[in-house]
Amino acid sequence: MTCSVDYGYTVSRLRGMENRLLEPGVFQRLMDSDDLSSAIRVLSETPYGKWILEQQSEEKFDKAIESELLYIYSETERFVPDPGLYFICRLPYDIHNIKVLLKGIFNQKEGGKRRMDLLTGLGNMPVDEMVMAIESEDYRLMPFGFHRTVPECVSIWDQSHDILQVERVLDEALFSLQVKIAGEMPFEGVRLFVRSRIDAENIRNLARLKRMGFESPQAAPFFHNGGSVPVEKVLSLLNEPFEGWERFLSFADVSRTLSSAQEHTGLDSLIVDLERSIDDFLSGILAKFKYSAFAPENVLHFLWLKEIEAKNLRILLVGIGNGADRSVLRRLLRNV
Repeated sequence: MTCSVDYGYTVSRLRGMENRLLEPGVFQRLMDSDDLSSAIRVLSETPYGKWILEQQSEEKFDKAIESELLYIYSETERFVPDPGLYFICRLPYDIHNIKVLLKGIFNQKEGGKRRMDLLTGLGNMPVDEMVMAIESEDYRLMPFGFHRTVPECVSIWDQSHDILQVERVLDEALFSLQVKIAGEMPFEGVRLFVRSRIDAENIRNLARLKRMGFESPQAAPFFHNGGSVPVEKVLSLLNEPFEGWERFLSFADVSRTLSSAQEHTGLDSLIVDLERSIDDFLSGILAKFKYSAFAPENVLHFLWLKEIEAKNLRILLVGIGNGADRSVLRRLLRNV
């Protein structure tokens, strides 16, 4: 087991990699771009330029963004003592790939098409190995307990054809794994980050389920344990007006994500705002470790900043390509 003093070198390496983070001025130049071609030219002047050239097409900017993220994860793995730190960050991509593959198989059984293009190489498990395991139904060598989770999902689909239940099981597996990995490391900030992510996801689900008209018994399975706020407390808010949610959760840090709830006229606009405020909230959880030269949490902070950067780029480039209003795009940006 490593201790925090081992992270002096790691943090120094991360500081050296910060030059790959885009300055706010780059986002302003992107915002000022007349069209997608102009925006891609701006991005070509940054560390993303190499990956853009490899794609040889403006429309494939998402692959360039993924290539930069993959480079960052690969480089970080070379010098981070605790692999759990990047396992936590990459697990959502593993779950994403499982969802894509399972939905593809389910669709194919019903005469639909599969979307293999939606798979990403950013997960912990190599894509080829995951495809082989799921398509051959040989789950034995799948890591992180996926050898139990995947057949459970297949069984749920065979019995009920309920894709929401399949996604619920996979999301529960994701958060359970993150809690387990964080609990095996002696870093309180990592555990705090994982708990905060669960709290934030429960708030997001609360808003979505209320919009869909779910009653408490139906909604209960979609809330995840492991956060700072008990599931029962979050579930009780389903019958309360969303304008009062912040007051009911004022004892918890996650209530900050609802600070603008009273400004919204409906759940649709609140949900859009929540996506941004949740990301900003999680950024704030990790930001306080930035100035500690030996804090392992700096690994999560750096990787999270890169993830948020990628999300901002996708928002801007998709929006610019579709001629979206720049003021709307600006409100959607995270932590810039």
